[in-house]
Amino acid sequence: MAEVIEQDGEKFEIDEDGFLLDFNAFTPKWVDYVKTQEGIDELNDEHTMVIDVLQDYYKKNGIAPMVRVLSKLTKFKLKHIYELFPSGPGKGACKMAGLPKPTGCV
Repeated sequence: MAEVIEQDGEKFEIDEDGFLLDFNAFTPKWVDYVKTQEGIDELNDEHTMVIDVLQDYYKKNGIAPMVRVLSKLTKFKLKHIYELFPSGPGKGACKMAGLPKPTGCV
């Protein structure tokens, strides 16, 4: 059952776990919404890089990368990705990047 949330006048359809239903609905306002949900005060260049890598990988492969692949592509240790996204690369980073919920996660 889809739910609609609103962030600064933009509406987003999400699934029961809070992931965007349509990757193409991704906007900076979506990032603002998820950032608040994740308890992240301010995004830095490393957050943006992880989001960009996730989106590029998803556009090319149709799925989110495995955690080790994300770590290799960003050159960030897994521990650092968890520092950037407290709820983890699957739940936090993928959600913020607008990807569907990765299988085997959350």
